[in-house]
Amino acid sequence: MSLGRPVPTGLAVALLAAALVPAALAVASPAFAWLALVLNVAVVALCAVDFVRAPRASDLELQRVVEPVLRSGVDNAVHLELTCRRAAPIRGEVRDEAPVDLEVHGHRQPFSVAPGLRPTRLTYTVHPPARGDARFGDLHLRLLGPLGLCARQVRVPAGQPVKVYPDLTALTREALTLARASDAPAERSQRRPGEGREFESLREYRTGDDYRTIDWKASARRARTMVRVYQPERNQPVLLLLDCGRHMAGKVNGRRKLDHAVDAALRLAKVSLDAGDLVGVLAFASEVRTYLPPHKGREHLRLLTGALYRAEAALEESDYGRAYDFAFARSSRRSLVVLFTDLVDPDASGTLVTRTLMLRPRHLPVVASLLDEELQAAATEVPRTPQDAYTRQAAARLEDEYRRTAVTLRDSGVLVVRAPAQGFGAAAINTYLHVKARGLL
Repeated sequence: MSLGRPVPTGLAVALLAAALVPAALAVASPAFAWLALVLNVAVVALCAVDFVRAPRASDLELQRVVEPVLRSGVDNAVHLELTCRRAAPIRGEVRDEAPVDLEVHGHRQPFSVAPGLRPTRLTYTVHPPARGDARFGDLHLRLLGPLGLCARQVRVPAGQPVKVYPDLTALTREALTLARASDAPAERSQRRPGEGREFESLREYRTGDDYRTIDWKASARRARTMVRVYQPERNQPVLLLLDCGRHMAGKVNGRRKLDHAVDAALRLAKVSLDAGDLVGVLAFASEVRTYLPPHKGREHLRLLTGALYRAEAALEESDYGRAYDFAFARSSRRSLVVLFTDLVDPDASGTLVTRTLMLRPRHLPVVASLLDEELQAAATEVPRTPQDAYTRQAAARLEDEYRRTAVTLRDSGVLVVRAPAQGFGAAAINTYLHVKARGLL
């Protein structure tokens, strides 16, 4: 490790600035010039002595402690542990090279480490705005000399790659809330007797129960009216298709459409896996990029997350036909197929509609797209300038194209989901719960 380079402190700069006073008075007397020179030489000499006596990098053990997988959209803690290896305390400043794409708070901090085996821990936070790979760089130390005039600047090699996943903690919390249908009255999905196809139990008839669920034989045996209680079937395949083409590269609420789609897909995967279904994922653009066949179990959610955390939107047309052919060349079992895409582009929607309708009636397709609230507002806003009028006309045309495409899909038995970014995952999950409760799959 190198000896580092000298960095004068604010005190040294202040002393050098004080030497400017006699230098300015040198006009009146040459003696002041000599005084200024002596002061400058003395400060420089003391800085040199302070640098020599300053702690070396070997006197301090420095370690970064960070999880190998960070969570996007939330603050993640990064710890810097410093341990003094010499008899005297060490003062200075540490700066971490955090990934450039992450929002960072407190990565540069002063420290004072006392001798001993117990490390001093400094903590700062990073806030990844999106998924993907990131890399921490080296650590930089400024070790103050005993006089406080000069510091030793050293670089400590500490390069470290990390992965940024969607927030799985939020997935668990939100998915559980949504599955219990307790978000809001508009999003509640109550389970009633007769929903689902798989027999669960018998219970006594209550007012409001469907007469079709009455078990007449059981009622006769027990001398009171009994009804069958059904539950949604398990072990049903749910295939999530993510469009990674150019339509998903646009931004809604400051994030790419694909980021919202990945979050919604993982929320839906969490609920589906908890319900005992098999979940698979396929990400595609002009070609298939990622494919995981349907499986079940909690560990499968980790695999799904690992498969999607690097998904990026490419500026190319999406080939829906190739994606469908690839997925169902490996399995023909009836599945719930949820396609996360964008229905605004009329040219691409024509191909999407044709190939999606071909899935019926063998499979149950769901097309989920984001509602761009700014676009919707522009389509109904009263124009004040000619430019506003052109903007409204273009936005209204896109909204009309979406409505026509959605009507065509719904009329053919395809479920269509459209929701703003904030409720996109909730809308997808509620559609899944509706399908399961009604036994549509």
